[in-house]
Amino acid sequence: MTDPNPIDNTTDDYSRFEARLVARDQDATRVLTADIGDTAARKLVTELIDNSVVTPVPGKRVFVHEPSGTAFDSSTQLAVFHQGWTAARNADEVGGE
Repeated sequence: MTDPNPIDNTTDDYSRFEARLVARDQDATRVLTADIGDTAARKLVTELIDNSVVTPVPGKRVFVHEPSGTAFDSSTQLAVFHQGWTAARNADEVGGE
């Protein structure tokens, strides 16, 4: 039996392609919570208030994240927490199916 033609051998190409796909899938499932700016945090908190997920308490100057019952005095802290909380719930739902 003769050695296979190296030009027709695509094993390495397939391995590299599969490795890129796996890396892309891992990047898509990761949630970046630490990289949220003040403007994005305020926008997210406003959306959460509009959707009754967060309740502002004006006299105490805090936000209450209703699903978890956790209170925050910073919109950035609340936004980061909510993103992590949502990611954890989504991971549980995917893992539980």
